[in-house]
Amino acid sequence: MSEFTLENLEQIIATRANITNGSSYTASLVTKGSTYATKKLGEEAFETVIAALSEDRNRLISESADLIYHLLVVWKIRSVRLADILTELEKRTARSGLQEKATRIHD
Repeated sequence: MSEFTLENLEQIIATRANITNGSSYTASLVTKGSTYATKKLGEEAFETVIAALSEDRNRLISESADLIYHLLVVWKIRSVRLADILTELEKRTARSGLQEKATRIHD
């Protein structure tokens, strides 16, 4: 099993976001801003769903990796850290998912 973590990926994204010589895809996404990066995230989400429905395991793995990468880039742009998400998930796991959903404010 790989020792690579989402924390590692978050740090790589943070480092590459600051590259200014045109060699970083991450930096190009950050420079284009939240709207562009979020659209890319949506594209990757759609491709991940299609891969999941096709039951092609390798394609699902590949598209899932793309999805997670683009999600972390959007978080970087919006100043959200993985630790913030993990804190929220930890709060939610203190009770069942059905109990947690019942407490959400609905419009």
